[in-house]
Amino acid sequence: MTTSPPTDRCRLATVWLAGCSGCHMSFLDLDEWLFELAALADVVYSPVANDRKDFPEQVDVCLVEGAVANTDNLELALKLRARSRCVVSFGDCAVTGNVPALRNLWQERQEGGSRAAVLQRGYLELADATGMLPKAPGIVPELLERVLPLHEVIAVDVWLPGCPPSATRIREAIAPLLQGDGSPSVVQDRAEPIPPQPPRFG
Repeated sequence: MTTSPPTDRCRLATVWLAGCSGCHMSFLDLDEWLFELAALADVVYSPVANDRKDFPEQVDVCLVEGAVANTDNLELALKLRARSRCVVSFGDCAVTGNVPALRNLWQERQEGGSRAAVLQRGYLELADATGMLPKAPGIVPELLERVLPLHEVIAVDVWLPGCPPSATRIREAIAPLLQGDGSPSVVQDRAEPIPPQPPRFG
């Protein structure tokens, strides 16, 4: 078995948490710039580019789509932060919670206001036929009590809002990061503190 030699190329990852995949579709709308991207970076993890199961080490730039809504999302968010130099909150679900966080509003109006009320409503009260709560330990992740935007779970270096952000905006945000032209406050060694006001594109 052979392994690839180390490279100085940027290591890019994209992650999809609780969201609709619209941000990743917009990423694919980069069209011919994807060829330039391929010259700048190795896509080492992405739901649209490969089938790798475990998030890799030493990622330079990680685009994170989606809010943090369940235990799998939480585990992956913590792992990617520990293994990535620059984390980009990619799209409105990651930036604000957006549509997945509407669950929080409904939940607050219910007596008890818990995730159990959400499951009861979604899987039993609104079921077309005989409803059943999903229970498959190790397969179906548990809901968190609240849906959270990414920055409430991990430190974020760059915010890229939009529902979804346009391909042009994505390119404007990530090209400098991949080319090493990002400002020192954006792309920095993880030992340094994260700036309190991450750069915002849009």
